[in-house]
Amino acid sequence: MLGPVILAASRSDKMRRLVSAAPVTKQVVDRFIPGETVDAVVPIVQEAVASGLELTMDVVGEDITTPEQAAAARDAYLELIDRLKVLGHGTKAEMSVKLSMFGQALEGGHELALANVRPVVEAAAAIGTTVTLDAEDHTTLDSMFAIHEELWKDFPQTGCVIQSYLFRTEDDARRLAAAGSRVRLVKGAYKEPASVAYQDKADIDKAYVRVLRILMEGDGYPMVGSHDPRLVAIAQELAHRAGRKLDDYEFQMLYGIRSDEHHRLAAEGHRMRVYTAYGTDWYGYFMRRLAEKPANLLFFFRSMLTKG
Repeated sequence: MLGPVILAASRSDKMRRLVSAAPVTKQVVDRFIPGETVDAVVPIVQEAVASGLELTMDVVGEDITTPEQAAAARDAYLELIDRLKVLGHGTKAEMSVKLSMFGQALEGGHELALANVRPVVEAAAAIGTTVTLDAEDHTTLDSMFAIHEELWKDFPQTGCVIQSYLFRTEDDARRLAAAGSRVRLVKGAYKEPASVAYQDKADIDKAYVRVLRILMEGDGYPMVGSHDPRLVAIAQELAHRAGRKLDDYEFQMLYGIRSDEHHRLAAEGHRMRVYTAYGTDWYGYFMRRLAEKPANLLFFFRSMLTKG
């Protein structure tokens, strides 16, 4: 029951100030976010690639209030792509972007976000990689899917994310699977009303399996975003039944969570991609990681009690 409370706190300026000021916060945040700059995450990229992992890179930040901030977010991704090109790791690291960072919520936001994300997608393609559009709260999804469809015309490798806790997701999955899209399936990490989303964990998990079956049996490229051992095993079984080879789908897990499992799956021959976020505006991302799993919250409170 704490999850919805934490998600509400992720939107609170007062809680942002309180959590940011806690002496232990940086130590705990570092578990999920390995740095604030490109230079800080370069060693993480190199280490992951050397150990057989792939990455999806996220420059964190969502509270965009001006077109200038949206342009700065675009430029931050272009800087990342330039560094990946120099490192020669472009094919091993894709980008994940939240369209809210590109100005989606501003006046004329749909067109602004598309204009800002397109050069990022183009630059990614030029170094042999791609971009996945992250899903945010349900009010943004029609715009996100429309932008994905527009980008997909010229860059069909562009991916998108769907969330099993939303009632609409099975229909979205059928449409995307039929089109042959790259689709990351996650459970969902935003506070959504009961009118649009399942609220019970068991219902969310059941929906995850139903959607995953649709993706595995479709024409697209499924990306399994889960740390749940049971769902990982189900994904492997569904892929086998659908006749998919190990490179016909992939697993994605968050940096700092179940790292041993990352390496186990990679050692078995699976494509294993680690979602790695960095940047200074980490608060919203961090709070959603706490909300997703009680163990994350327990880790945070224990650290505050022992190190605060």
